Amino acid sequence: MLAVQGLTVSVRTETGLQTLISDLSFTLARGETLAIAGESGSGKSITSLAIMGLLPPPAVRVTGGQVRLGETELIGLPESQMQSMRGSRIAMIFQEPMTSLNPVMSIGRQLTEAIEAHEVLPRAKARARALAALAAVRISLPERRMRQYPHELSGGMRQRVMIAMAIALRPDVLIADEPTTALDVTVQREVLDLLRDLQRELGTAIILITHDMGVVAEMADRVVVMQSGRMVEQGAVNAVFHAPQQPYTKVLLAAVPRMGTGSGPGPDLPGGPPVASVKDLRVRFDMRGGLLGRITHHIHAVEQVDLEIQRGETFALVGESGCGKSTLAKAMAGLVHFSGRIEIGGISLAGLAHAQARAVRRDVQMIFQDPMASLDPRMRVGDLVAEPLVIHGVGDRASRRAITEALFERVGLERDQLDRYPHEFSDHRR
Repeated sequence: MLAVQGLTVSVRTETGLQTLISDLSFTLARGETLAIAGESGSGKSITSLAIMGLLPPPAVRVTGGQVRLGETELIGLPESQMQSMRGSRIAMIFQEPMTSLNPVMSIGRQLTEAIEAHEVLPRAKARARALAALAAVRISLPERRMRQYPHELSGGMRQRVMIAMAIALRPDVLIADEPTTALDVTVQREVLDLLRDLQRELGTAIILITHDMGVVAEMADRVVVMQSGRMVEQGAVNAVFHAPQQPYTKVLLAAVPRMGTGSGPGPDLPGGPPVASVKDLRVRFDMRGGLLGRITHHIHAVEQVDLEIQRGETFALVGESGCGKSTLAKAMAGLVHFSGRIEIGGISLAGLAHAQARAVRRDVQMIFQDPMASLDPRMRVGDLVAEPLVIHGVGDRASRRAITEALFERVGLERDQLDRYPHEFSDHRR
């Protein structure tokens, strides 16, 4: 179905062309699942964008090799012809559905628009096919979902909508770029099972792009392992997993989490009062409706939660999507209204003045789920990291720059990346 031969992708820099993907080759057969695996920045997503003809011009472009879909050479194909290929013969499920779906268009309109872009159909027939695609991905209440907007759906539902959009025209090849990264384990299982069922029913060949070697083991027939834009190993999944040949592959497999004893990796915890205490926590959201926008009902996001966290302890909040984990964390960070009692370092968060609340927030920091939605796209990442230091009056400009450089190195980034913008990083580096 697909043959990639000697694919090379380069980016134009001030010092000349820099290679992102170097001499990559693989094939994909009908009904086969090929996984492209590797750590963040290894070139997995760039490979998929090159195949789809979606590299951002003119800075990034294919500088060598071939990509053949059946008998059609995709490299150098005019954009008008490439548009007819996308969706009908080769489709892609992008990594973050919330940034891939249009927030001001209903789900039904986006699905029918994708169908109408490739086939001349009456609106009623296009809508019927869109509804059938939603039903095929086993989304609940498909008629209702057609009228809803992306922000009204959960992460798992949005991912199903992306899959429905990708399979609506029954493509020969489906590229799934990290389709389960932002989903909880139960929804991840449902999405993977769905892809497997659709592949069996439609005979679609799948390229699965992932950093999760557990997903590779479960889903793929063959695997291509990439590092720094180069293929370091490829072969049948069983062979690669049981007898990896390259040191990098061995490192990837050794990093797969394994069930432990539950004792935790840390040392014995110090005594004393808890660093954080939650008593009878409740978080409720008012839902409004009608012409006057009156409160019609309440959503109970968190109800009667008690917990204590000791200094130096790693405390896990576990549960399905929508169970209240993030809302509880936001309440502890002072980002949502709550009732009950939350104490951080012995200080109660209830009724604090603005200056006091800002001081407490220095001690409660939150890493949000979606980095692209959390980072200002118009600011350099170095300025974003230094901004909390500016807000809390830490040091002068030179010392803040030094602290930021040290923080970058600590998380595995380089100092010369400080002046880049968020879109110039891969998702996991963000």
